[in-house]
Amino acid sequence: MERTCGILLPISSLPSPYGIGTLGSEAFRFVDFLRDAGCTVWQLLPMQPTTYGDSPYQACAANALNPYFIDLDFLCRANLLTKEECRSVDWGDNPLWVDYGKIYRYRLDILRLAFSRFDRANAEWTEFLAEGKYSDFALFMALKAKFGGAPYTEWGEYSVYDREKLIRFTDENENEVEFWQFTQYLFIQQWRKLKEYANAHGVRIMGDMSLYVGRDSVEMWKYGSEMFLLDEKGNPAVQAGVPTDAFSSTGQLWGNPIYDWEKMKKDNYSWWRYRIHEAFRFYDILRIDHFTGFVKYYCVPPDAKDATVGEWRSGPGPELFRGLEYLPIVAENLGVGFPEVRRALRELGYPGMRILQYGFDGDPANEHKPSNYPENVVAYTGTHDNQTLYSMISELDDKNREIFISDLKKECAKAGIPARIDQDGTLCLTVLRLLLASRARLVIFPLQDAIRMGNEGRVNRPSTVSPENWTVRLKSSDFSAALKRRLAGMAAVSKRIHNS
Repeated sequence: MERTCGILLPISSLPSPYGIGTLGSEAFRFVDFLRDAGCTVWQLLPMQPTTYGDSPYQACAANALNPYFIDLDFLCRANLLTKEECRSVDWGDNPLWVDYGKIYRYRLDILRLAFSRFDRANAEWTEFLAEGKYSDFALFMALKAKFGGAPYTEWGEYSVYDREKLIRFTDENENEVEFWQFTQYLFIQQWRKLKEYANAHGVRIMGDMSLYVGRDSVEMWKYGSEMFLLDEKGNPAVQAGVPTDAFSSTGQLWGNPIYDWEKMKKDNYSWWRYRIHEAFRFYDILRIDHFTGFVKYYCVPPDAKDATVGEWRSGPGPELFRGLEYLPIVAENLGVGFPEVRRALRELGYPGMRILQYGFDGDPANEHKPSNYPENVVAYTGTHDNQTLYSMISELDDKNREIFISDLKKECAKAGIPARIDQDGTLCLTVLRLLLASRARLVIFPLQDAIRMGNEGRVNRPSTVSPENWTVRLKSSDFSAALKRRLAGMAAVSKRIHNS
């Protein structure tokens, strides 16, 4: 990986007149912003359809694509919708916040209207249907609609994946099943244009893949005990999470079903290999969330109320990735620092992650201090789970602020960076310059850190199901000419690849 830098911004956070960011004009405009700002990587969060809680890390299908991100203006240009129809919908009152209740209520209705006008005789569409890549997802969502959104365990005769019954259901509900295929067809059409534009302008897309799928998911419905650790009734025998950490004194109870790695090993982890290769149809670089879980995974009893009680078990380790070492994969290796995880990354050659927010604790050996970074890492100010940099700095108490300033001065001296510390906003810029000056080949920071947003810019609060999570949106004016010049200047000074 070349020495470069990029920005983390979820699609959902892009400006849009229709309640949530999309693959439309603002996404193309953001690519232009990245190019002009000297940033050659755009990191996204997972693009899969979400379930309860709206977390992109709780997907209802591992390889499907989120219909919420389909650009409605694109459909207007294709004469499938009118501007008046799009604008007449109540997408929410606050342009800086995603109202998922209204998106859930109205987004699919307007996409159904577009589908009712779509020419289903065109060759590209019929070829897409014949390929059948998203047929399981379409069936799952059509059944979910039939049963009023209930989880698959409440679908009666359809709660067990049975091909003969599903053929009959498809014949009887052809329009609904094809509608869900249509959402995937549209997404792919729009995504292809966006990615081609990004690559042509020197910007690579870095995708994000969650380790686990949701409890109510296509994979649980279709594969069940063939793929997951389940009890005799078909319920998860254990659930995923992590023990007590910096985010929660009771740990994080995610609730996802956990893979049966021994069964997956029998066919050389073919489901995972397919999933990874499929991801590279959409991305140039792939970050895998909670990579530690391939080496050591935490199991919590199914009836546990929090993650304080659980056990670590050994996963497949680097064996799963044999033959995939050449792929540009970034391993999220945060949290418990198992030596086995470090060995796996050395063996595979994948870069791990460092978070600068964790580095200012007074310990000179802290691996998150920029002076301790090796080249083969991806370094962040913070991720989607962290406070924004500005809010973290502004909320430090006197003791921790003193430690922070002391460490920052020492790190800046080592890097040859002026330590400007007169105001919190100036501190943020100093931190960005310090991170960019580090040895890390790739540096990523959330756009919120570049524009020095406070807590209103925080994307997620781990271990909570909060109406504030995953809702942050930005304004077009946030992608300002002044910010572009500042970032481009910092990229040039730090000798990171940038467009002139």
